[in-house]
Amino acid sequence: MLAAFIVLPHGQRSLAWFSLIALLAIVIIANVGHWSKKNRPSVRARRSDGVQQHRLTRVQVAAAIAVLLSLIFSKYFYLVSLTNYYTFYLMHKFGLTAQTAQLYLFVFLGSVAAGTIIGGPVGDRLGRRPVIWWSILGIFPFTLLLPYSNLFWTTILTVFIGVTLASAFSAILVYAQELMPGRVGMVSGLFFGFAFGMAGIGAAVLGELADRTSIETVYHVCSFLPLIGLLTWFLPDVEGARRSRR
Repeated sequence: MLAAFIVLPHGQRSLAWFSLIALLAIVIIANVGHWSKKNRPSVRARRSDGVQQHRLTRVQVAAAIAVLLSLIFSKYFYLVSLTNYYTFYLMHKFGLTAQTAQLYLFVFLGSVAAGTIIGGPVGDRLGRRPVIWWSILGIFPFTLLLPYSNLFWTTILTVFIGVTLASAFSAILVYAQELMPGRVGMVSGLFFGFAFGMAGIGAAVLGELADRTSIETVYHVCSFLPLIGLLTWFLPDVEGARRSRR
């Protein structure tokens, strides 16, 4: 929305005003960090609690982490195809203006934000593994249909894809933290760093693919990425094992 109504009409100099929003975000997050430091339990308590959560070997934990990173790869490679190239796709295929295409991108990004928030409580209620199953593999029919859809159905499909795919990240992150209790910082750094790294590499790779072929080819190729979600089968049922012991 800001790009459509501020940056495009007023130029790149208008971006400077956005730094005030970033400054406000920094202040809020810094205060959240201080609150978290004062209220979190000790590392020893968290690790002793985590020992009771699962009895997996280090090899099993490493294998599960590798599966989760593969799912992150699938998720962010597909997401970057929409966040970076969706406007060009709409302009090329449907003849939209840059400003109108930005509004469609806003709708998609809004669905991603909603999915990220929804994924947490849904994972608490239904379990992390089912959410991961659904959020990665469940979008496969939508991604297959997307390259062949008209503008109306493209909008509907991208909303479903955004909500469903984004709900995976919180479930994946919490699942990984349960695999490695007491190492919240390390796990968060690993997964956030890997996610942003994959997004950067994906943007470059998909941009090269679009230059060599066409923007439509990007979405044909990326439509098969959710099949990597089949690797979820190899994730141990940590929550089921914990419930059985209880």
